[in-house]
Amino acid sequence: MKRVTEQESKYKDIDKMSVIEVLKGINEEDKLVPLAVEKALPQIEKLATAVAERMKNGGRLFYIGAGTSGRLGVVDASECPPTFGVPFDWVVGIIAGGDSAIRKAVEFAEDDDKQAWIDLQEYDINEKDSLVGLAASGTTPYVVGGLLEARKHGVLTGCIICNEGGPVVAASDYPVEVVVGPEFLTGSTRMKSGTAQKLVLNMLSTTVMIQLGRVKGNKMVDMQLTNHKLVDRGTHMVMEELNIGEEQAAELLTKYGSVRKAVEASR
Repeated sequence: MKRVTEQESKYKDIDKMSVIEVLKGINEEDKLVPLAVEKALPQIEKLATAVAERMKNGGRLFYIGAGTSGRLGVVDASECPPTFGVPFDWVVGIIAGGDSAIRKAVEFAEDDDKQAWIDLQEYDINEKDSLVGLAASGTTPYVVGGLLEARKHGVLTGCIICNEGGPVVAASDYPVEVVVGPEFLTGSTRMKSGTAQKLVLNMLSTTVMIQLGRVKGNKMVDMQLTNHKLVDRGTHMVMEELNIGEEQAAELLTKYGSVRKAVEASR
């Protein structure tokens, strides 16, 4: 496989650049990311469609990854319940080294090709579920091992990587390859590669949740009302849907606990 993520930066002597030169260089590289994601849309479509079908039949979505990739999976999974009102075990993010690795790197955790499956067993992962491996390089042993074992047990497998081919792709039923090119800082895949993975995760989870009926029109009608901003947003959604005043909308939202339930109960 061609390890694009490890290729040398096209920028030389960046340690001698001015602040604005560094910023412009990073910005120029970042502009390439959405274009690379666009090329991968057919792959993303296949993965999202397959995951949605599994989840409609009672399955869950799991992410596994190490380092930046693992953290991005945890972030996306943790944002699904408040955004879409789904149970916390519908979308699960697992990072090599455990939750402590979210804040502090755990040495060599990504090199254990058996640990991911052990971690997944805590959630009783089964053939109804989907597992997406996140690995910028496409070679992370933790991710490869988890995907291979999951596939043996009938779990749908996919991946989001930033190289073409490699063992993670070989272990995936639905690979997504977003090749963003060399990083501004050679090998620092938390930069363009991380941005690409975040964009694809946004697409994947949002599309799946729309397919599961967790969005109405363009509104997050099942969002959890966990702060004043979201309560205010929900109140205005109810006002708009029912053509009523703010006070009445707020009362309905308080009574029923969600925009969807408030609107449905009032129609």
